[in-house]
Amino acid sequence: MQQFEGRVAVITGAASGLGREFANTAASLGMKLVLADIDAKGLERATAALQAGGAEVISMVVDVSKREHVEELADAAMIRFHGVHLVFNNAGVAAGGLVWENSEADWEWVLGVNLWGVIHGVRVFTPIMLECARRDPHYEGHIVNSASMAGLLNPPAMGVYNVSKHAVVSLSETLYHDLRLVDAPVRASVLCPYFVPTGIAHSEAHRPHALENDEGPTASQQAAQTLVNKAVESGKVSAADVARIVFEAVREGRFYIYSHPQMLATVAERMDAIVGGKPPADPYAAMPQLTQMLKAGLKKG
Repeated sequence: MQQFEGRVAVITGAASGLGREFANTAASLGMKLVLADIDAKGLERATAALQAGGAEVISMVVDVSKREHVEELADAAMIRFHGVHLVFNNAGVAAGGLVWENSEADWEWVLGVNLWGVIHGVRVFTPIMLECARRDPHYEGHIVNSASMAGLLNPPAMGVYNVSKHAVVSLSETLYHDLRLVDAPVRASVLCPYFVPTGIAHSEAHRPHALENDEGPTASQQAAQTLVNKAVESGKVSAADVARIVFEAVREGRFYIYSHPQMLATVAERMDAIVGGKPPADPYAAMPQLTQMLKAGLKKG
């Protein structure tokens, strides 16, 4: 995708973190913005700031786990801007802990946002983009799905999150192949960031009441939360850096997008273990202090 100015970008999870920086970058390129988030106050602040900077913006409070919410977002985009060119299925949440200690509510919440949010985004927006392409012979479209390095690795005490992000990688790769199968002028990418300072470590604040746990967190869940907080806050690659990397990848038509390409050595170790029929490789082998932190947290419990 080469032309950004005057085109329309749809961004979920736009109130903070990566989504907010995608919006900032898109606005700087002259794009029209359709923003969505479950955080009403954060979304209002982001919208006001972007409009004050001269961007043309509409925004809507959206729970991406609900199909009808995503459909309403698409309807609003088409009514206001009559087209969609760039879609960021970006909204995400996190829950950790030993995988057998995660509640059914944990699974419903994380898969609802991280996986079903992307599924709804793909199902709703891809046909719209294909129809836009049929009307415009010069149309260019691109879909960016936010996964994670946890979609290529399986860190301990992050099972629910890992499953959701591996599924997003699979969905995105299939989307890439399916778009090529029909010769669509729409590209697809999957974003796999590592630890980047965003609001995802505090996503529990926006968890629906119906999916809250009756009991407090276990020792493993507390340890996982502490690790994520520390790792995210100490991240040296900012959300703005990731946004720059993503827009460069969209411009170049790249599928896999990494914030920390140095982590690919660990991904290669995992793949070698799969091909060689070995036990799963340790995703924290290069950072044993993370495993030690988790074990220490478990002993406190």
